[in-house]
Amino acid sequence: MRPSRSRRALAAARGLAEAPVRLLRAQPDEPDAASILSSLAIAVVVLDRQGRFRSANQAAEQFFAQSAASLAAMRLGDLLPADHPIFAMLVQALDGAAIVADHDMAFESPRIAKHGISVTVAPLADWPDCAVVTLADGSTAQMLDRQIGFRNAARSVSGMAAILAHEVKNPLSGIRGAAQLLEASVPEQDRELARLIQDEADRIRALVDRMDVFSDRPVERRSVNIHEVLEHVRRLAMSGVARHARIVESYDPSLPPVWGNRDQLVQVFLNLVKNAAEAVPEAGGVIELATAFQHGVRLVAGGAGRVHLPLVVSVRDNGPGIDEAIRANLFDPFVTTKRGGSGLGLALVAKLVGDHGGLVECDSRPGRTVFRVHLPVGPAASDDDAP
Repeated sequence: MRPSRSRRALAAARGLAEAPVRLLRAQPDEPDAASILSSLAIAVVVLDRQGRFRSANQAAEQFFAQSAASLAAMRLGDLLPADHPIFAMLVQALDGAAIVADHDMAFESPRIAKHGISVTVAPLADWPDCAVVTLADGSTAQMLDRQIGFRNAARSVSGMAAILAHEVKNPLSGIRGAAQLLEASVPEQDRELARLIQDEADRIRALVDRMDVFSDRPVERRSVNIHEVLEHVRRLAMSGVARHARIVESYDPSLPPVWGNRDQLVQVFLNLVKNAAEAVPEAGGVIELATAFQHGVRLVAGGAGRVHLPLVVSVRDNGPGIDEAIRANLFDPFVTTKRGGSGLGLALVAKLVGDHGGLVECDSRPGRTVFRVHLPVGPAASDDDAP
């Protein structure tokens, strides 16, 4: 008896469903577990019960800022304090033969500073007393959210600057001119008030001029040697605002060029170094300028396609740290703790870095504040994963 049409259709469907499986199994060059792990964007390490590193993928090297060879020679306790909750999670996973997870953890020590980490620890059946640990860094997503906020704030200041230039600067010139005329015609005891009006008019005009830098002008970019920029900033700082501090340089000489505007990059890092110089103590103040290459976040920026941000420039100081109350709004306009400060310096930094398609972030605690600027490479190196 011939099979019914419905049975033939079912058999055909099963054949189609199983065909891809048979084809996959027939592939002679299947990727092994090591190559799959090295391609993952999430950090994966294998730890034994004593916290020794038994294996680490490429993302883990970036997470801990250590090579796999260096990690193999150390324990997790060399990077984190002994009372860190991850050690209890490791014991719990191994003793209970169960998967243990936690979220929004902080990794803070002199060698690492990361927040918003999701951790999963699972025992390995084939490796007694060993567990696989995954470390998902949520700080990148938080940084992107903050950067969007910075750009929106910069746009608000751009609009405000345009309004002020039109509605304030013109009448301000009239007020100042009238005060000059009054100074020449009033009695001596009133001339000081006329001069005060002129001084205040000049101060308001200078503030409006400073805000004008937030206007949305196109950025002319080309390949720029970031180390030449930093050397220029260092010379300026040492002859001025940072003459009381020691500036330490820690550069990766193999970095490819930055795709940026040299003058604006000088402005960005001079602002950051100036802030660091004002934060460090008069005696023993240290500012460190550092560059590094890392496999940065690839962003989709409007219609421009993917933007690769592998170049990281850090400005670190040993000042007292930034008040926790303003950290979340640090790059917003008019946020400052300085006496007489306008609160536009870091807002300008965020705006200029954003114009370059980059990201800026800050980690701060007493005795250690780090601003990290993530920048794109030049077109010739934009498709490379390493310098």
